[in-house]
Amino acid sequence: MAERASPFAPNEWYHCFNRGVEKRTIFENPKDHERFLMLLYACNSHDSIHVSNIYQGKTLVDVMATVERKETLVDIGAYCLMSNHYHLLLREHDPGGITSFMRRVGTGYAMYFNIKYERSGSLFQGAFKSKRIVSDQNFNRVVSYIHANPAELIESAWKKGVVRNERRLRSFLSKYRYSSFPDYCSDEIRPESSLINKDAVLEILETPQSVSQLIEEAKIYAHSEDDKVSTKVRPW
Repeated sequence: MAERASPFAPNEWYHCFNRGVEKRTIFENPKDHERFLMLLYACNSHDSIHVSNIYQGKTLVDVMATVERKETLVDIGAYCLMSNHYHLLLREHDPGGITSFMRRVGTGYAMYFNIKYERSGSLFQGAFKSKRIVSDQNFNRVVSYIHANPAELIESAWKKGVVRNERRLRSFLSKYRYSSFPDYCSDEIRPESSLINKDAVLEILETPQSVSQLIEEAKIYAHSEDDKVSTKVRPW
């Protein structure tokens, strides 16, 4: 992994993201999504793990029940997995935490994917990208953008501020399995809620948000970032 010009700073939040090489699909089916979530949990630890064999035949719930984490490398504030890219909101506890975490996750998932689909070579488009969050307003917009990503599956013009059915969109986003949005919009506790530090986010996040507010904040961020990550996606 190439060295970064500006190192990550502990206790600062960063929007981290990457997509498949040549914009290829990196999550072919729900089991691939779940494997990535397993890695988000198991790799978030100072302890070393063997990612190649620890998950054979296991579910995310199994991994959470069997993998002990004494101290985590990062706080995960929000996440979203699409078919060919992912977004993470991260804050490291100690210097090198984000880099170590992302290296573990990226390597572990690429090994799994290449073995499963009998391919070789890079899976991701180079080193992961990151943007430091510089203000509370920026923080709100990043969280909104991460959580609004799946809107493209049913509201293709949402980044232009066009939403045909707000109620349908809220229902869709709140049920999207591979995002942390359900953990913020409902009192129901999912197993996936253990992946995130919700309390840390709610210290900053302006809540509750309507779908229109969520989309508006996400749209502003998408335009400011020139939509560097989003590409073709497909529903499950």
